[in-house]
Amino acid sequence: MKEKQYTLVQEQIARFAKAMGHPARVAILSFLAKQDTCYFGDIHEELPISKSTVSQHLKELKEAGLIQGEIETPKVKYCINRENWKLVNKLFSTFFGELTSNSKGCCK
Repeated sequence: MKEKQYTLVQEQIARFAKAMGHPARVAILSFLAKQDTCYFGDIHEELPISKSTVSQHLKELKEAGLIQGEIETPKVKYCINRENWKLVNKLFSTFFGELTSNSKGCCK
C-alpha cells in the first residue's frame, strides 16, 4: 500500500485552517487584529462564552502559532503573531488563487 505524503505547505494550511475552524476563534483573531495587545479579560468581555472556553480557544490559536501570549503577573496579554499572520495570508492567498485560476469548472 502506498503511503500518501503531504507537502509542508499543505500541512501548514491544514493546521492554520483547523485552528480557525470555530467562530469563536475567528472572533478572537478579529478582535486581536484590531489591537496592539490585549489582556485575557478584555477578550472574555468581548465574547459571549465562559472564561474556560475562551482559554481553550486561546490555547488552540497559540499552539497553531496564530497568536502569542505573554505573562504579566497576574494577567496574561495576547496579540496576533504578526510573522505567522503574514505566512497565513500568503499561504491562503496562493491556495485560493490556484483554485480560482482554473476556469474549466467542476470535473471537466
